[in-house]
Amino acid sequence: MHQDSVDAIKAHPRYQELVRSRKRFAWTLTFIILAIYYGFILTIAFAPSWLGTPIAAGATTTIGMPIGVLIIISAFILTGIYVAKANSKFDALTKAVREELQ
Repeated sequence: MHQDSVDAIKAHPRYQELVRSRKRFAWTLTFIILAIYYGFILTIAFAPSWLGTPIAAGATTTIGMPIGVLIIISAFILTGIYVAKANSKFDALTKAVREELQ
């Protein structure tokens, strides 16, 4: 690709919108998953007995187990949210930039 083409793409308003919106969305999802993970780690550090509390009287499963599973599931959900938005909005913007520059 020639430098002129690269410069034209970078200067295109829809490309700039694509970069801004994708970056903002990615950072938002990153912040959410980091808050979830670090919240769990801080709970382990400062309230381990709470996580070790059985779910029900006489149960061997503790509160920490389903919370850990929910953390893993939340990572899959956030990934799915990103993929869904990438397949709709981000791909549409990419296609629009490509069509306008051809």
